[in-house]
Amino acid sequence: MKVLMLNGSPHMEGNTAIALHEMEKVFAAEGVETKIVQVGSQAVRGCIACGSCMEKGRCVFDDLVNETAPEFEACDGLVIASPVYYASANATLVAFLDRLFYSTHFDKSMKVGASVVAARRGGLSAAFDELNKFFTVSNMPVAPSQYWNSIHGRAQGEASQDAEGLQTMRTLARNMTFLMKSIALGKDKYGLPEREAAQRTSFIR
Repeated sequence: MKVLMLNGSPHMEGNTAIALHEMEKVFAAEGVETKIVQVGSQAVRGCIACGSCMEKGRCVFDDLVNETAPEFEACDGLVIASPVYYASANATLVAFLDRLFYSTHFDKSMKVGASVVAARRGGLSAAFDELNKFFTVSNMPVAPSQYWNSIHGRAQGEASQDAEGLQTMRTLARNMTFLMKSIALGKDKYGLPEREAAQRTSFIR
């Protein structure tokens, strides 16, 4: 089992990283391989809707998005973690995700997704919902926890004092591991769910 973890914070060892490291401990104990990719500190531009990826199978901008794509294809689970700015995720991370999900044409079905958000106080649930939409549009089951996947802290390192938030991260990692292993067993026995040809309906004609 492999889990790819995306740190959307510009701070490599900030409160968002604390949440990811807490999950890493559980994954390691469960025999799950992890890799953290630092996204939030990178210069990542947004999608320009050029359509080149439809022909090339990769983004026209050859940067961290294309570097990460093979890791995404190979993983069994994806964790997206972000600090919260104005009740939304880090804009660099969102630009990265827009391009990563759109330019990769491999089947993402049944890869387990989990989003994690960190903030001083508010805006967590809005950012959490924003990130989960990348999974639910891609046939990716979303791992649950005992609470919304959030952790609190303002100054660097303060999240380590949020006992409930840390427990939420550990529970999330355990549930994610269970889902990944269960899906792997289900694939062997039943295969993936049948996929119909996409039906695209435009409401302006």
